[in-house]
Order: sequence, then structure tokens, then C-alpha cells
Amino acid sequence: MSQTAEQELALAEESAPTTRCRILATAERFFREIGYQKTTVADIAKTLRMSPANVYRFFDSKKAINEAVVERVTREVEALIATIAAAPGLSASERIAEIVRALHSDCLERCRQNPRIHEMVEAAMTESWEVCRHHVDRILAVLVRVVTEGARTGEFAAEDPVLAAQCVHVAIVRYCHPVLVSQYPNGPAPPIEAMIAFVLRALQARPASA
Repeated sequence: MSQTAEQELALAEESAPTTRCRILATAERFFREIGYQKTTVADIAKTLRMSPANVYRFFDSKKAINEAVVERVTREVEALIATIAAAPGLSASERIAEIVRALHSDCLERCRQNPRIHEMVEAAMTESWEVCRHHVDRILAVLVRVVTEGARTGEFAAEDPVLAAQCVHVAIVRYCHPVLVSQYPNGPAPPIEAMIAFVLRALQARPASA
């Protein structure tokens, strides 16, 4: 049996999740080094000592691999903001502020440290890849959760927490959208802390008049 055939047999014996993870890890490494547009399925397959046909057993297209890598990247910040949203001892205002800072920092760091991955996420957002729509929905769900809790405790004066969370999300897009962060770094926008303060003033309940 040839070495390639032996490798294919070994891969066939692996669990599907393990093989998918190996393919994605390899793809992400190529994407970081040369960019997703220059990376081919043949490159990924060769590195893993498998055939392109075997890669297509787990991902039906190159775009499916692209989307899966974007999901790996975006899931990290989703997990971070979900942790912030559930953090004990923080007020709803503090959670909103930390979530906005985390989203901005994640986008900014990726732009500076991993420009090729950032380029891919830019394309995904611009072209409305399905994975990015789900990412936006999950961010909004976290914001809704925090605003709803703030309204329940009386910290926020939000009669419609979902609508209020949508307004927060729109207000912070300038600081966490990959295209706006990378292509307009010095564009017209207040400092992020000023925007956070503005958003919180809009949410917070006013004391009753004496």
C-alpha cells in the first residue's frame, strides 16, 4: 500500500470532527500566511497528506472551508462577550461598556496582528456570508440579554429591551465592523469611551423628580 493510500486509510478511521478540525487548522494557518484567496484545497490536502477529494468529503466547497474558518475566528469573541454578559458583580452598564471594548479590541487587534485573516472577515461581512449574519445575530442576542437584565433591575429605562439593544448595536458598528475599522481608522467618529458614555446615558433610568 502506498504512503498516500495509508494516510487516506488512517484519516478514514479518524472521527469526522477530528478530521474537520485538522483541515480547518491547516486552512487557517495558510490563510494567515498567504491569504484565503491564494490558498487552494490542493494546498490544504497536500499538507495533510490526503487527496483533495478526501477534503471534499468533509467540506463540499472551498467557500465552506472559508466560512468555517471565519466562524472559528468570530466564535472566540462571541465566547468572550458572553462571558462578560454573565460576569457576576458587574452592573448592566459595566457589562455593556466591557462588551463594546472587547468587540472593538478584537477587531483592532485582528486588523493589526492578522491582516490576512482580517481581510477575509472583511470580505465575509461585505458579501454577507451566512456565517457573518449568524455572528451579528449572536452579538445582538448578548446585548439583548444585558439590556433586558438592566431593564428588569431598573438600571435601564428601556421599555422595549430588544429595540434598545438594536440601537446600541447600530451605535457601536463604527468601532467593531472590520471594514470601518481597517479602511477608516481615522474617520470621523468620537473616541470609543465617549460613545460608550453616550450609549449608557441613553439607556440609564432617570431619577424621579422630587
